[in-house]
Amino acid sequence: MRRGLAIAAGTLLACFAVLLVLSPRAERPRGLTWLELTDAGSGRTIFAGALSYDEPVVLTWKNSLFKLTVTEVFAARAGRLDLTQVTFADPRGLPPPVARPEDLDDLYHTGGPFHVEGLARPLTRAVFRIGEIGNPALTIAGRTIHLKQEAGFGGAVLLQARKPRLRLDSGYLGEVGAYLRDFFGPLG
Repeated sequence: MRRGLAIAAGTLLACFAVLLVLSPRAERPRGLTWLELTDAGSGRTIFAGALSYDEPVVLTWKNSLFKLTVTEVFAARAGRLDLTQVTFADPRGLPPPVARPEDLDDLYHTGGPFHVEGLARPLTRAVFRIGEIGNPALTIAGRTIHLKQEAGFGGAVLLQARKPRLRLDSGYLGEVGAYLRDFFGPLG
C-alpha cells in the first residue's frame, strides 16, 4: 500500500514539474544576470546578486584628462551587461550635445561634453583600477558602491556578469534561487 502511494505521489510530482516547465508564460525577454563585484587584491565579495532583464547598472566617475563627470548606463541582459548610454557632463550644468553611437570611441579620446544613447555594447568582465582622481561608483539595485572605499587607492575591483548557475558549492544560495527563477520564469 505504501509503495503504491509513493509511486502515485512521485508520478503526480513529475507530471506537475513537466506541466510547470511546458506551461505558457507571459511573453517577455527572459534571463536574469548574476553580477559579482570582488576586491581583486583580497578576493572579498563586495556585491553578489541577481538582476532582472533590463535592470540598470550605473557607473559614474571623473575623467582625469578632461575633468568631466562621466555616467555610463548598462542594462542587465541575460547573463551580461550592455552599455546603453554614455554622458560626459557639461561642467556648466548645461545639457551636453547629443552625439551618434558610431562616434563614441572618438569622443572618449577627444574630450568635451556629449551624450550618446542607443548603444548595445556587451560586457561580461571588467577590472576597475582605483586611482586618485576617478572616484568610480556603481549604482546597482538602488545601492551605490564607492569602489575607492571598497578596494582603496591603487586597488582593483573585478566585475563579472553571467547567467546564474546551479552550483551548490558556489557559496551563494541566492544564485541557486536566481537560477531556478530564471529557469521557471514567472509562475503567475
